[in-house]
Amino acid sequence: MSRLDELMTLLRFPSISAQRAHDGDVADCADWLVDKLSGMGFDARSHGTARHPIVVAKSPEVPGKPRVLIYGHYDVQPVDPIELWESDPFEPVVRDGRIYARGASDDKSELFAHILGVESLLQEGGGTLPVNVTFLLEGEEEVGSASLIDFLGKNRELLACDVIVVSDTGMAAPDVPTFSYGLRGVACGELIVNGPAMDLHSGVFGGAVANPITVLAEMLATCHDAEGRVSIDGFYDGVEPPADWERVMWSRVPGMDDVSLAALTGVKALRTEAGYTGAECIYARPTFELNGIFGGYEGEGSKTVIPTKAVAKISCRLVPGQDPKRILQLVKAHFEKVAPKGVEIRFVNQHGGEAYVCDPHSRYGKAAQQALEEAFGNKPVLVREGGSIPVIAEMSKQLGVDALLLGLCLPDARIHSPNENMRLDLWEKAIEMSASLLRRLGESE
Repeated sequence: MSRLDELMTLLRFPSISAQRAHDGDVADCADWLVDKLSGMGFDARSHGTARHPIVVAKSPEVPGKPRVLIYGHYDVQPVDPIELWESDPFEPVVRDGRIYARGASDDKSELFAHILGVESLLQEGGGTLPVNVTFLLEGEEEVGSASLIDFLGKNRELLACDVIVVSDTGMAAPDVPTFSYGLRGVACGELIVNGPAMDLHSGVFGGAVANPITVLAEMLATCHDAEGRVSIDGFYDGVEPPADWERVMWSRVPGMDDVSLAALTGVKALRTEAGYTGAECIYARPTFELNGIFGGYEGEGSKTVIPTKAVAKISCRLVPGQDPKRILQLVKAHFEKVAPKGVEIRFVNQHGGEAYVCDPHSRYGKAAQQALEEAFGNKPVLVREGGSIPVIAEMSKQLGVDALLLGLCLPDARIHSPNENMRLDLWEKAIEMSASLLRRLGESE
């Protein structure tokens, strides 16, 4: 079976962690990975958890060499809206040099590139690697990694390593290798505004009873000022602006200028925090975002009611210096302060994770940059990732080591959206990059 055929097999598993109906598919995907890694000579096992399995695979010990822990996730996002897919999300197809499937860029292609990179080194070295390798592959990244966080605390000795390698971040452009030395954190919650005990006729009671949708909109409008700053008391406590060298570096990242970002996202112009470019806001500034808002009648035609409740789903992207639990407390306190009479509000805390940042100029950081340059033919840009992988900060803290984030996902890969895809030429280079990285890390001691 070719490399591409193997990747297609992995992509066919509908390993949607958020949907209980796919629990068996998630487990089957974990078993497939165990079989693949066992066939490479690894001690590979699937560890049961309260939700989805965690795969741990360790290479035979090479004395005197560092141990590299390669992290990835084999679970994927739901496929909705299914009608916008041009092909079956779990029957991968290749069109115009890209493979289309759910998980193609988040994160199955990347984790499998690392597996194949290791496999090529085993073939090259007659069964011996230049470093010791541990694969840590989870099935709950898309739902908050709760089982893995618990697993980390109980299995530090099993997972002990010298450095962590992750490829679940972005790549600026096809010819621009990207080394991410930071991730934003996240804090999610839900605001519920309750009004009348039942939906009311908007003519009979309109003007006399507070409308939960109106109240919700008014409350949410208090969360930003005219400068685009979050206007929740204490929100920016501990937040530092990006360093001068970072701002210079980020201004040179292809495709991340304000005009290009507007074109990529389909908006006429960016709307950023005053004093910061779009790239700076993505890489190094915290945000307060609305992810969903609903209430009342949403069907065809009109239905003149004052609804019983309205709901907003909220996420805050965080930077170093911000604690997710504290941020949710501040958000809750803000809503309690601005809530008017006539309604009852409830704020529900959901999942969160701290931001992560490391020194890109450490010896391991330099090894990662060298590997990227060798595989892609150009010097990498250094960025902080706008997205969040909450478990990375926890892994770094629990294991006491840095995480190297080598991005392979292009801005147009459509992760979390219909028609998710991965360029196959980049995937092939990712396999080379993984092998080169392990060689470099073996020389860095």
